[in-house]
Amino acid sequence: MSFIKQVKIVAFLMVLFATLTANAQDYILAGKVVNNKQEPLVGATVAVKQLQKGTSTDFEGTFKLNLAKGKHTIEVSYLGYKTLTQEVDITSNQSITLKLVSDANVLDEVLVSAVRVKADAPVTHSNLSKKEIAKRNLGQDIPILMNYLPNVISSSDAGAGIGYTYLRVRGSDASRVNVTVNGIPYNDSESQGTFWVNMGDFASSTQSLQLQRGVGTSTNGSGAFGASLNILTDAVAEEAGGEISNSFGSYGTRKHTVKFTTGKVNDHFEFAGRLSNIYSDGYVDRAFTDLKSYFLQGSYTDENTLIKALVFGGKEHTYQAWYGLDAAQLAADRRQNPYTYDNESDNYQQDHYQLHWNEKLNDNWSTNIGLNYTRGKGYFEQFKGGRDAVDYNNLIVDDSDVIVRRWLDNHFYVLNGSTTYKNDKLEVISGLSYSKYKNDHYGEVIWGSDLAPNTNIRDRYYESNSKKSDWSIFSKATFNITDNLKAFVDVQGRFVNYTTAGLTSDRNPIDVDKDFNFFNPKLGFTYKVNNENSLYASYAKANREPNRNDFESNAAKVAHESLNDFELGWRLANETVKLNTNIYYMQYDNQLVLTGALDNSGEYLRENVKDSYRLGLEVDATIKLSEKFTLASNIALSKNKIKDLTIERDGALQNLGTTNIAFSPNIVSGSSLSFAPVDNFQMTFLSKYVGSQYLSNTDTEASKIDDYFTSDFNLVYEIPTNKILKSIVLTALVNNLFNKEYVDRGYTYLNNWSGPTSFEVQGYYPQATRNFLLGATLKF
Repeated sequence: MSFIKQVKIVAFLMVLFATLTANAQDYILAGKVVNNKQEPLVGATVAVKQLQKGTSTDFEGTFKLNLAKGKHTIEVSYLGYKTLTQEVDITSNQSITLKLVSDANVLDEVLVSAVRVKADAPVTHSNLSKKEIAKRNLGQDIPILMNYLPNVISSSDAGAGIGYTYLRVRGSDASRVNVTVNGIPYNDSESQGTFWVNMGDFASSTQSLQLQRGVGTSTNGSGAFGASLNILTDAVAEEAGGEISNSFGSYGTRKHTVKFTTGKVNDHFEFAGRLSNIYSDGYVDRAFTDLKSYFLQGSYTDENTLIKALVFGGKEHTYQAWYGLDAAQLAADRRQNPYTYDNESDNYQQDHYQLHWNEKLNDNWSTNIGLNYTRGKGYFEQFKGGRDAVDYNNLIVDDSDVIVRRWLDNHFYVLNGSTTYKNDKLEVISGLSYSKYKNDHYGEVIWGSDLAPNTNIRDRYYESNSKKSDWSIFSKATFNITDNLKAFVDVQGRFVNYTTAGLTSDRNPIDVDKDFNFFNPKLGFTYKVNNENSLYASYAKANREPNRNDFESNAAKVAHESLNDFELGWRLANETVKLNTNIYYMQYDNQLVLTGALDNSGEYLRENVKDSYRLGLEVDATIKLSEKFTLASNIALSKNKIKDLTIERDGALQNLGTTNIAFSPNIVSGSSLSFAPVDNFQMTFLSKYVGSQYLSNTDTEASKIDDYFTSDFNLVYEIPTNKILKSIVLTALVNNLFNKEYVDRGYTYLNNWSGPTSFEVQGYYPQATRNFLLGATLKF
């Protein structure tokens, strides 16, 4: 079935459903949601659970609901506040004021205030709540669960969304998405990447996440060149409880999760935790994933103090599928894996220790301190046939087979501190962040068909060590210029030192000692047109240092990159429609773009291009079609260009003029149509379209991969119980419903080749055809 036909069918169904379920109501309930200072809360959720209907407050904190005569239970929720439940008796049109009480146990304002933005901020962003994440949380990694956010593309090596998974936003890969967990930087300091395989089932311990597209408002960690992803872990629970979750599905996939919380003990203390195991054979043959993870937290709260300690981590064992398939292999058997050595696998353990202390000094002042230590150690093992002795420090004889392990052994320390001042018209957050990273890289020979004399197993054939320090000092303010105009100012100084010495895995010298000093200002305005409409505009500057691979491949020429990000947006929110529309222009100087090629550990190589840009339009909307049907849809249209690209091809420099940036499709869209026929039951049809894209920056047609359109189907049914259990939640997910065979990612070495149709120099990552996951969660 073609993409156009499927769109027509979905559109017809939406119109039909809206017609059949339209139901006029009798009276209007108007209201306003405020905090204890009578300040309006923008974007608060107001729901009538029995009717499966609701709305959000506008920029005045007001809302309207059409309700039939009779008694209704209204539930009002807002991040950082206790949920309010109130019964109203509707006999005529009426108006009410609902006051929410600040919840010291919800940590959004505490741990992530420096990196998150509010609903009316001049920053392009999307939020995912715990409830929304849970609907499809059956073992797939966080990038897959984020797949339907605007201008997001996710992928996986094994094809089924478990193991090594990847996230791209606005065409930028994960090394350019600044990830924080409770305000603590998570990206690896050297590669700048985010390895979700080390955070198995972390979605089960996520309270909410916010994705800021563009530079955003990141104040620590690596500079955001595509987006910032801010993750908040589980909030403190008031009552004791627990969950047992199990899911099973295609390719031998299974997830087992146990969670518990003591609730508040003596009104101050809480202890909670999670243990998880996820296993999948993978869509690709033998590309198995075995993830074991844990999450523990203890907290103390009183009226003015929050202290929270967390320990979380995981151990992963995955079989290698890093190099995909060439065109002939893909045509012969898209599920085959060219690796045949039994233990061609990756093995890594990572543990995080966090301590957070927030103190409310008075109604205006509060402070926050965060400490982090991360310990990571592991290796991947490979078989190499017929190798030269010189490549392995002469530990083997020429033309010998060898098995090696390449190790990483690292330590990461972070200190965050901030002070917040708030009054009725002004909020100022100032602080600093310091991180220190140490890493040892080394390779061992653990077997050889013909070892050199005096060689011992586990002798090292290369070794290097590295250190990186990162200071960030920032201050940002939000203040009212007039009743309708609000300003946002953010300045950051970032000071980085990176040193490394020794040999790379190819036994090439690497000797780096670089300092980077960056100044990153941001300025934005939000103008409230009326209670339903607002406009915003912003400018942000970002700078970013090269990563280790950049120095390995091109140390003499590699330079830091800079970005000027301009955003212009319009927001609409009323009882029926929530609409976000924005135009962005991201102008880069010395952008480090992916060339499409891989290094010898499966990481993409990059190179500086002097002048490049991304220009795009993003639209996302949630439309309440009726009391039972909701449509959420988004689309991103963009141009992603390099100006005057010069490469060396066929032994000479060639100027190719303006070309497309690799891995940057011009169109990305997603949609979901949800049907809730009765309370606690929801069916959702989801669709994703990604346009064609180039694997290189040269516009070579042979490096182009086709567009694709996929669909998923999701069922969630919660059964309330009256005895031992609180409820039973049954979940079903069918991925790739129409059994599409597609490739969403690949690599190429065509930059230095000028022929029209060669596929021997590139590879592809096939994604899974139709597959399913079924889950059951018992809530205590």
